[in-house]
Amino acid sequence: MLGVSKTASADEIKKAYRKKAIQYHPDKNPGDKEAEEKFKEAAEAYEVLSNPDKRQRYDQFGHAGVNGGAGGGAQWSGSMDDIFSQFGDIFGGHFGGGFGGFGGFGGGRTRASRVNRGADLRVKVKLSLKEIATGVEKRIKIKKYVRCTHCNGSGSKDGATDTCSTCHGSGYVTRVQSTILGRMQTQSVCPDCGGEGKTIKNKCPHCNGEGVVLGEEEVSFRIPAGVADGMQLNVSGKGNAARRGGVNGDLLVLIQEEPHAELIRDENDLIYNLLLDLPTAILGGSVEIPTVDGKVKMKIAAGTQPGKMLRLRGKGLPILNGYGSGDLLVNVSVYIPESLSRDEKKMVEKLQESDNMKPTSSAKDEFIRRVKNMFN
Repeated sequence: MLGVSKTASADEIKKAYRKKAIQYHPDKNPGDKEAEEKFKEAAEAYEVLSNPDKRQRYDQFGHAGVNGGAGGGAQWSGSMDDIFSQFGDIFGGHFGGGFGGFGGFGGGRTRASRVNRGADLRVKVKLSLKEIATGVEKRIKIKKYVRCTHCNGSGSKDGATDTCSTCHGSGYVTRVQSTILGRMQTQSVCPDCGGEGKTIKNKCPHCNGEGVVLGEEEVSFRIPAGVADGMQLNVSGKGNAARRGGVNGDLLVLIQEEPHAELIRDENDLIYNLLLDLPTAILGGSVEIPTVDGKVKMKIAAGTQPGKMLRLRGKGLPILNGYGSGDLLVNVSVYIPESLSRDEKKMVEKLQESDNMKPTSSAKDEFIRRVKNMFN
């Protein structure tokens, strides 16, 4: 969005953001919704890249690492006033905190009325390991505030509104106070219209003038492959509807990973604890190993030792917003029977006399090395 390289410095990012903000500023592009969206995207891009922690997560995971990856990508979720106030220091005060505070385009104009924004919603979605491995389309029904169909969200019974007599339609009131430092001017949201700049004559009886009512909506969204437990995805515009028009809130989807019966997740790798019978560990053979896609056969070499780690490359989980997959690591243990029949005991006692059944010095050294590695 900002057109900077991955190694761009903080000053380069700030200059690129200033250039984009001037290009797509609402004062320069009145009524242009596309320019307004790009203005928000530039603000979101700067907010991520100017934060070292978020920048690192974005470099590693893309949008999903900072704001989620579902529902068309992450977007700036605040109001335009939030953008102006948060980044005002970059522009030396040219951004005043509204559409009209931008200097350099004819001296500015009256501050725009406040735009309502619906509250965000948070839902938890449980995913199996297979769904995480492949990605999944989810469809859920949620209870939320929706636009009142009787007044089309305006809150007015007949659609009629009056300009607020307190703020004269600006949405803000200015107060001047005398202090020991001189006369101080402050500006705040109009208490009578709540920053909307207008009041309703006849309230809609179905929503009591709010423009929203409690309802239900079925929402579908795509969860990308490789997400992790605790990760939050953002579905833009699918939260609560805003009072008397405005911008809908977002739906925040919290990922919960369901435990697998046989596999353990370690980032993008999967771990399977294989319990070999003694004859197969000694003689070698073939065993079945579970994966997220089903079982696969694996060859076991003769003389496989307990604690040996075998690797099935590419059988782990895909890297989120990246290329490749992790591995499936097979941790080998050997089952030692706790009780034997008389004949079995005689066979083992006979084997005990063989030198091949006694550990060599190299085998002892290898065992000691593995134990030390466990505690390092």
